[in-house]
Amino acid sequence: MKRFPWILTVLTAAALVLLIGLGVWQVERLKWKEGLIAAADAAGAQPPAPLETLLAGAEKGAGLEFRKALMTCRGLATAPFVELQTIHDGAPGVRLISACRPEGQVFTLLIDRGFLPDAVTARPAVAPSTLPVVLIGEFRTAPRPGALSPPPRDGRFFARDTAAMARALNVSGPLRPEVVYALTATNPEIDAMVVSAPPAAFSNNHFGYALTWFGLAIALVGFYVALLRRRTKKDIPQAAAHRVRGDRKE
Repeated sequence: MKRFPWILTVLTAAALVLLIGLGVWQVERLKWKEGLIAAADAAGAQPPAPLETLLAGAEKGAGLEFRKALMTCRGLATAPFVELQTIHDGAPGVRLISACRPEGQVFTLLIDRGFLPDAVTARPAVAPSTLPVVLIGEFRTAPRPGALSPPPRDGRFFARDTAAMARALNVSGPLRPEVVYALTATNPEIDAMVVSAPPAAFSNNHFGYALTWFGLAIALVGFYVALLRRRTKKDIPQAAAHRVRGDRKE
């Protein structure tokens, strides 16, 4: 009779613990992602609030993500801007990004003033101005540019690099890391400019991942049991043959 496969058993047990651990981790990630989506939905459903109110809440731990702020940006309608190459509703174009120091604040925000299709050549005038622009904007965390993102050319960016945009716009002093998407028009004279925030993009595949890991764990157990049964079936005829040979000798 063959010896019990201890090495195979130990390796199988270790792999089983790993697969079950990965499945449990994905379940925990699923709960975390569902909470994140629920928080984003709740924040997006809140009505616009004065910027000062949102900042005070942020100091107490309330997040700014997806919150809509009411603020005043002087000269925003004719402020300098950089262009961000992007796609909106399947159409290529650019988003115009300007710097704004909200009235009563010491920091600067980058304002996404809106989207213009590539077919539109009109751009807002750039000129010094102190005219107030009352703006409703939605706070979003700016994604980090990828390592393979092309560098900006001629004032046009191909990734939302907030630090580089701030330098191009000659921003001095504190800069908040978020981007504010204008939800009200800063330049109503340009009909083609679309003001909007991109939809929330949350990938939530953790349930499928958990099923995959648990399924692999079940398959591993089935494979191990089948292997043991196969070894057992081979051992039975061998044991019977040994008994027959022993009976003949007697």
